[in-house]
Amino acid sequence: MKKSLPLVAILAAGLLAGCATPPQSGSVYRSYQAQSEQVVRMGVVESVRNVTIVNPESGVGTMGGAALGGLAGSQIGSGNGSAAVGIVGAIAGGLIGNRVEANANNRPGFEITVKLDNGELRAITQSADELFRPGERVRLLSNGYQTRVTH
Repeated sequence: MKKSLPLVAILAAGLLAGCATPPQSGSVYRSYQAQSEQVVRMGVVESVRNVTIVNPESGVGTMGGAALGGLAGSQIGSGNGSAAVGIVGAIAGGLIGNRVEANANNRPGFEITVKLDNGELRAITQSADELFRPGERVRLLSNGYQTRVTH
């Protein structure tokens, strides 16, 4: 049991690291985006729709859950019974880990449709951390790859 504690700690740390995703907020800039010029266009919010932003699953939740479940299950009983419980624990842990990772990767977002001053319509999806209402005047900040909506 004492030998398996470091393994459990490493697997748990890996599982938690896999759940960490950088925010996709309109208010968050990554270091490489600092001091970069962006094109600013003005417009009016036409509509706002609630969406769910999903990051791809890395498999860390499934693998980590299976490893922890298998390890915990193998500590029960002895011989063939221990192996069988370990297998069941690995399967159950993998399923639970997969669900945990999937839920950790989903976050609320907005699809914001903006009518630019030149008459063009643009739709931008970003995290739902800032409220936008139809009729509001907003700015679209674009660097050629990403666009964000701000007040």
